[in-house]
Parts: sequence; structure tokens; C-alpha cells
Amino acid sequence: MARIKPKQLLIQSKMKKAPARISYSTINVGRSEDSTKTSRPSYAVMDTAKGSITIEIYKEASADVVDRFVSLCKSNHFKGMPFRHVIKNFVIQGGDFDFNGAAQEWILKAKANGENALSPKHEAFMIGTTKNPNNKFDLFVTTAPIPDLNDKLVVFGRVINGQDIVQEIEEVDTDEHYQPKTPIGIINITLKQEI
Repeated sequence: MARIKPKQLLIQSKMKKAPARISYSTINVGRSEDSTKTSRPSYAVMDTAKGSITIEIYKEASADVVDRFVSLCKSNHFKGMPFRHVIKNFVIQGGDFDFNGAAQEWILKAKANGENALSPKHEAFMIGTTKNPNNKFDLFVTTAPIPDLNDKLVVFGRVINGQDIVQEIEEVDTDEHYQPKTPIGIINITLKQEI
């Protein structure tokens, strides 16, 4: 096989013609799954009294969950939302006002039994919501790896900046029900395409 010199290769590539015909099947009509994912914001910035937390929204996350999160952000649903439960080395929860959600048993059982074994599959600083569709949109930020994370939460992102802020929130004094003694919460969440 003869070796083509770079200059000759450049000349050949300029001489190539575009396809003579484009068939209807090669044109993507309507919204495909890929176009839906690219139109979604890629990041969310959560402002708290302690500082800002930047969240990367996973492209492969559940479209329903991400669309609901985006919709709630745009309607200012999270504006002024308190973190209702702060459990050191486990999770921070915002949203489930009565603590009657699907995560109650999971949180209390794991803390009571001291089960907090590390899982190589999950890392700290994951963002998720409960799998129960009837619940209000709970927002969870994990502060340690959680072994059965996928059993209880739909993970749709991760903290990429502001881990120190998450750790500051995690350090607030709480009562016996893991509720912060001093109110701490989300000031606002801003959606961004780029950071």
C-alpha cells in the first residue's frame, strides 16, 4: 500500500463531493431523545446562606425527573425551601415537610443501625429525589457514599463545586429528629447551560 503525503491527502479531501441525495430517513424529524437532552440545562447553581453549590445535571438521568426539577426551578419552587433534615455523614434533605416520605424509613433505619458502609458504586455529593411519584419533590444531597442509593433515590446529578458548603451545612446543630436548630435552606436555584 502506497503512503499518501499530507499535502496530497489535503487535496483529495477538498475534491470529495457531498452526498448527491439525502433520503427522508436520514433527516431527524421531531424531538429525539438526544435533542431533548441537549436542550436541558447542564448545571444548576443552588444558593444557600452558607454559599453556592454547583450541580452537574446528568445527561443520562431520567428525563421525567430532570424535566420536573427544571420546571420546579423555573417556577421558583425551591426559593426559600429549608433543609428539613441534616444527618451528618449521610444526607441533607430539603422539601418533604412532614417527613412522611419514602425516604423516612431509609434514613432512620440506616442511622439507627449504624449502616453506612461505603459503596464503590456511589460517591458522596450526589443529588437525587425519592422514587415515589406521589411525593412532593424532595431534594437530597448525599454527604457520604450510600450502599442502597439506587433503591431509594433517583440520582440526577452531582455536586461539582461547593462541596465545602455542603459540609458546612452538614455541620449545623440538629435536634433528635435531625432537624436543624437554626434554619438553613435554599435561597434560590439558577439553571445554566455552561459554567
